[in-house]
Amino acid sequence: MLDYDLSIMKPDYDGGSLVNLMRSLGDALGAPSNGYAPLRALPATRLGGAARVLLLVIDGLGQALLDQLGPRSALRELLAGTMTSVYPPTTATAVTTLMSGLAPQQHGLTGWFMHFRKLGAVTAVLPFMPRYTRATIASAGVPLPAVVDTPSFCAGVDGASTALLRAFIADSDFSQAVLAGARRQGYRDLDDFTTKLTALARGASDARYVYAYWSDFDHACHVHGPSSPQVAAHFHALDTALATLAETCARHGTALVITADHGFLDSGPAERVDLTDHPRLADCLSLPLCGEPRSTYCYVRHDQAEDFARYVETTLAEFTTLVPSARLVEDGWFGQGTPHPELHARLGDYTLQMKARYTMRDTVTGERDMDLHGMHGGVTAAEQQVPLLLAV
Repeated sequence: MLDYDLSIMKPDYDGGSLVNLMRSLGDALGAPSNGYAPLRALPATRLGGAARVLLLVIDGLGQALLDQLGPRSALRELLAGTMTSVYPPTTATAVTTLMSGLAPQQHGLTGWFMHFRKLGAVTAVLPFMPRYTRATIASAGVPLPAVVDTPSFCAGVDGASTALLRAFIADSDFSQAVLAGARRQGYRDLDDFTTKLTALARGASDARYVYAYWSDFDHACHVHGPSSPQVAAHFHALDTALATLAETCARHGTALVITADHGFLDSGPAERVDLTDHPRLADCLSLPLCGEPRSTYCYVRHDQAEDFARYVETTLAEFTTLVPSARLVEDGWFGQGTPHPELHARLGDYTLQMKARYTMRDTVTGERDMDLHGMHGGVTAAEQQVPLLLAV
């Protein structure tokens, strides 16, 4: 198994996180301020002379995985530093930061499963589906912007923008809303991705800003576990495909920035705490579990709060730390400054911050059960630390 740093790490919103990276890109591209300082390792002046800026996000490729899967890889040759993600370090929250330029404190999307008061349902936010069905909420007549008010970083850029995404998400409700203002291109596979990415790096379009997103690495880590041979093979195929990208960018005046939205841990059935095994705890809840299996938001019945806290702090003490969700906001886990007006309502009463490599899960009627072997979204350095790769 790969080595993981399981020490607790908060995001560094003072100049060392993905939010600060987006401020640096915004300063170089004329986008409005997000209220945060630029990334310490990337002053905007370093990007100022570029004809265009290409941000490539490799979903799930945290610093620990890059170091261990590819210590002599072409990607790691570009390593300029390490950043933190956001909290929770998970796709729904961190990719929203990369697409909007805002911290979770401001964009208000706090995990894969969220309770939206306007809908009265626990919803998987990126596919915009309630937990109990694969039918989208938009198909029932409620458009995503009626619930999700996250602005688009691309819309604020001084010049044209292009987004390169997997074909099946290129025109999703979420992509259309949070990448508003960008021309969206879909790709089929790694070869198609590389071909289109290379063309954009050469300036095939008039885009001043290119956002490219590779999702398959994250999928492989979830299904097989990050320590698996399948993930190692996927990484090396991706590294080979991208081996000449930096050189292409240099020849055509393109500033290349590569990072990830979060890291990963090996975590499978042996590390899983299932709510069905704890009926007394389940009886204390007013809603299904929300957030992430590694940072779980609990909505507790008001008359059961003491029983809930007592149960977690005794029976589940080996697996999780119980934190009032409001305290996480006060302590700056989600960002700085004025919070989104729905932030507190989207965090429940308590958060279960899972220890070591443990996860918490429940299921609802009609929900597809998934047997995953890699997880993220928790409080460890392995999940928080992401690389900053540069060719500028």
